[in-house]
Amino acid sequence: MQLRSILIGLLFSCFGLLPLRAEERPNIVLVMADDQGWGQTGYYNHPILKTPHLDGMAANGLRLDRFYAGGPVCSPTRASVLTGRTHDRTGVWSHGAPLRLQEKTLAQVLQSQGYATGHFGKWHLNGIRGPGVPVLAADVTGPGAFGFDTWLTVTNFFDLNPVMSRQGKFEEFEGDSSEIIVREALQFMKTNRNEPFLCVIWYGTPHSPWMASEEDRKPFRHLSEREQHHYGELVALDRSIGALRKGLRNLQIANNTMVWYCSDNGGLSPFGPATVGGLRGWKGSIWEGGLRVPGIVEWPKVIEKGRQAGYPAGVVDIFPTVLDILGLDDSAMIHPYDGISLLPLFKGESGETRPQPLGFHWHGQVALVDNDFKLVLENPDEGNFQLFDLVGDPTESHNLFYSRPDVSARMAQELVSWQQSVAASIAGRDYPEGRVNPNQPPRIFWWEMPQYQPYFQDWLKRPEYGNRLRKYLDDGN
Repeated sequence: MQLRSILIGLLFSCFGLLPLRAEERPNIVLVMADDQGWGQTGYYNHPILKTPHLDGMAANGLRLDRFYAGGPVCSPTRASVLTGRTHDRTGVWSHGAPLRLQEKTLAQVLQSQGYATGHFGKWHLNGIRGPGVPVLAADVTGPGAFGFDTWLTVTNFFDLNPVMSRQGKFEEFEGDSSEIIVREALQFMKTNRNEPFLCVIWYGTPHSPWMASEEDRKPFRHLSEREQHHYGELVALDRSIGALRKGLRNLQIANNTMVWYCSDNGGLSPFGPATVGGLRGWKGSIWEGGLRVPGIVEWPKVIEKGRQAGYPAGVVDIFPTVLDILGLDDSAMIHPYDGISLLPLFKGESGETRPQPLGFHWHGQVALVDNDFKLVLENPDEGNFQLFDLVGDPTESHNLFYSRPDVSARMAQELVSWQQSVAASIAGRDYPEGRVNPNQPPRIFWWEMPQYQPYFQDWLKRPEYGNRLRKYLDDGN
């Protein structure tokens, strides 16, 4: 009987049908910057910014040189990370839009599999706009509603000395926000090091209002004050990556912990030196500079050191990859989803081409990345398609739409099919109810919410809130 059980176990394991045993399951750490451009790393030879810890992470893992956000601004990408779906399917059509409660998230799935789940930092999936404030305990679309047992969270971007919410209890902190949330995340990992965990670390850096310490600004004294703060924030972020990696080693769990790093959208346009490494466009555009972001995966147990991949991949791939790692099928996800498993790529076993394209939609503009080529429709009303070979022309300078009719026709049809699929999702046809729940929270500024009014007098003194809150109050509201 024992031999029979062993043989059956081997059979199922070979075909990927048996979930990993508890002791084999990796820890998952998802780290995301806020507004870091593709070119803002040392390993891409940024002219002034040094990122030794991100460089070390890339040298010890897999560097994804063509890695894509879910959209060209923050909330859409966060929705795609958690669902594996392009953001319009989830109701997160723009920044600050709430994630539909009908969606299934990676955190919920891992929670059901016995993972401890924690979220630290920026949320921005609950419909609340404005500088980040602590998430309310009663928030029906906060991290707890989407599978996180533990959370220390703010609604949006946050900087030095933040006030945050620990599962609804407001707390004030001193220091750099990146270092604060990594320190808190490591405490969560220490508490849960004897069981597998999912830890999501979403920075508020280097998003405005840009507040770096004097020490971190020193290397950039030749820049404008705003640029000094912007790059100083990235120095602190990189230092926190070093603390994270060292903390995992100290806990003796680094070997079987997968750390996946990226940014939520492309770089910012008014900063010098340029944030996007020579790519076209910036945050808020469907060009490469708005969508392509730094991407690194470090997992010593599985990923060989120092690998680099030009394979097109994106945040939509995170959820299906984790399912594949755990031996779980895709019934855990809402269909259709837009990602694929990158586990073969991690193991060096993937083919040279991606089996399905990556689609993007932003305020009427659409783009489709299919391996070497990218199809862009800037103005749907005019139908002015543009086609680019991203390998030969990464700056998207030469329109090949008419000179490559074979590729253009195929990708135009792919784009139409993808748009039709997304339109059905927007209507709610992916859900068991066949429609969108009408009780979704509104998209609203926090100063318009009575729950935050008791804090107004204290928050008027805070640099991140004061000006906006004072304007609202001066307008007679």
